[in-house]
Amino acid sequence: MGGGSHMLIVMKMDAGSKEVEGVVRQAERSGLKAHPIPGAQRTAVGITGNLGVVDPSGFETLPGVLEIIAVSHPYKLVSREFRPDDSVVVVGGATIGAQDLVIIAGPCSVESYDQTARIARRVKAAGAQILRGGAFKPRTSPYSFQGLGREGLEILKRVRTEVGLPFVTEATDIDVLDEVAEAADMVQIGARNMQNYSLLRRAGRCGKPVLLKRGMTATITEWLLAAEYILDQGNRDVVLCERGIRTFADHTRNTLDVSAIPAVKRISHLPVIADPSHAAGKRRKVRPLSRAAVAVGADGLMVEVHDRPEEALSDGAQALPPDEFDALVREIGDLAPVLGRRVPGLVTKS
Repeated sequence: MGGGSHMLIVMKMDAGSKEVEGVVRQAERSGLKAHPIPGAQRTAVGITGNLGVVDPSGFETLPGVLEIIAVSHPYKLVSREFRPDDSVVVVGGATIGAQDLVIIAGPCSVESYDQTARIARRVKAAGAQILRGGAFKPRTSPYSFQGLGREGLEILKRVRTEVGLPFVTEATDIDVLDEVAEAADMVQIGARNMQNYSLLRRAGRCGKPVLLKRGMTATITEWLLAAEYILDQGNRDVVLCERGIRTFADHTRNTLDVSAIPAVKRISHLPVIADPSHAAGKRRKVRPLSRAAVAVGADGLMVEVHDRPEEALSDGAQALPPDEFDALVREIGDLAPVLGRRVPGLVTKS
């Protein structure tokens, strides 16, 4: 992203594509990157790169330019200064970031076709709109189940066709990113990879929406800068996921930082969801944490569900049994109207 300040060039209401193109050309002549940002009323063009030696007056005189705003944050493209309107990310038929509260659910790991299809049908019936399932698993211990890999991707693709849910799964490294992006509807970058900058850059060119989890020791600025790497490569479809941070507390696996959700939404236009399963580490905390995340403004939830948690090959202790997941979706459905939201997958009982 280079040093120096950055600029947002606001175009006049009547400026057309020709004028915007003029600004882009001027930026490129100066060795900078231009990012046109269409808005409801007018287009703006974000200028990034090292602006230490650039004279803004070169842009002021261009046709169609209304004003030039200096951007002070270290992150640019993810900030509300660059885009005041909330971003909306579409994954399959699901919309993340508008009025809808999107629920992503499924097993921690894809263990078999039967297990994945069974759980997918249950979570869809309950109101989930996107299936989650790990094919490649980054595990703290080298002796833990590492996932089915490519076979897992094939299972997820088959289940998508048969059950009708788009799916998100993690790309653990550059070696598997292309395969994951080709197969999945959304690519997850896990907490342990949040600052893997070469992976983030490649994710920015993968052509699919990206779910970026917050690192367990990352500040909000570091998290937003990680998202900036993805947007800087041209991918605007990024959803942030708060999944708990490491604190001195030992009553829970991680501490779900609910205050991060409104904090991020104030300074960034990107949608934010919460993963209460990984934060809690214990299933009895998942429902209360889910309610809290939605109450403070999360755009959705990512919840682990397993119909035989005692047999799960990974993270069985935090997976909700299907009946509890049903109850969770109903609770979120009751809470949604109070917040001016709705749970689109939920069949309301009249």
